[in-house]
Amino acid sequence: MDQALQDLGDYIAAAIPNDVIRTEGVCGELIVVARPAAITDVLTFLRNDSNCQFKTLVDVCGTDYPQREPRFDVVYNLLSLTQNQRIRVKVMVDEDIAVPTATSVHSSAGWFERETWDLYGIMFSGHPDLRRILTDYGFEGHPLRKDFPLTGRVEVRYDEGEKRVVYDPVQLTQDFRTFDFLSPWEGMDKVLPGDEKAEDGDDATDETAS
Repeated sequence: MDQALQDLGDYIAAAIPNDVIRTEGVCGELIVVARPAAITDVLTFLRNDSNCQFKTLVDVCGTDYPQREPRFDVVYNLLSLTQNQRIRVKVMVDEDIAVPTATSVHSSAGWFERETWDLYGIMFSGHPDLRRILTDYGFEGHPLRKDFPLTGRVEVRYDEGEKRVVYDPVQLTQDFRTFDFLSPWEGMDKVLPGDEKAEDGDDATDETAS
């Protein structure tokens, strides 16, 4: 992480110490870990402060760590066109803890939070219209959770013959396979399909030459 982002992280931590748990640099990016209850205050500060001016909310998404307590991260990706900088704000929550909605700070958070709720089941308190946005009607569960089952679900489609929406069991079109990640030209001790023709051709060339 360059010095400018490091200085920005120190500035943010000093300006709102009660709202920020820590700041850290990961892969050259500044990450601010905030307290869930204070997320709107943090986003408001980052938007309005003259040294920050992160006025564009690029995305809100979730990450799932089933073995960790709390289980989920809610990630806010912000952009400052004035400062030409990006920042990532994270809060850690359990599935039964609601995060205050960011729609009062960034109106674009509405659909992003709906997507996070739909795919991860992370709740956002105060959201004006928190409902599914990507999955179909009557869908059960949250498909981007690590423990979401791959079978036993249904998918919805429109049947042209019946002229109505129908539900069918999920059909996985590809079997699970084991990949060894070896190049076909390296590390192979068996003849690949088609290689025997090349060997026959080499023998024929040798006989012609002799």
